[in-house]
Amino acid sequence: MDKVSELKFDERGFIPAVVQDVQTKEVLMVAYMNKESLQRTLTDKKACYFSRSRQKLWLKGENSGNVQNVKSIRYDCDADTLLLAVEQTGVACHTGNKSCFYRVLT
Repeated sequence: MDKVSELKFDERGFIPAVVQDVQTKEVLMVAYMNKESLQRTLTDKKACYFSRSRQKLWLKGENSGNVQNVKSIRYDCDADTLLLAVEQTGVACHTGNKSCFYRVLT
């Protein structure tokens, strides 16, 4: 059975993707995928997301060179969130930080 068909995309056709460094297990970022970006990621093994602000596919690192080579994709027990284990080239965050989670609340 096609496992992609088990996934639960939201009413707008998106599913959140938590992105984790395959080596360090650090959470690098959270992005959204639609079926097209997920299929492209599965085919090319390069992280491709859907930019909700620009309303188009976003190949991570296409402009910056900070690509994410996808090593595995898991999905949670509710089938509504993805976990991508990636080999990150450069930094993940557009601010220049390694991770988008560089700010501390508590």
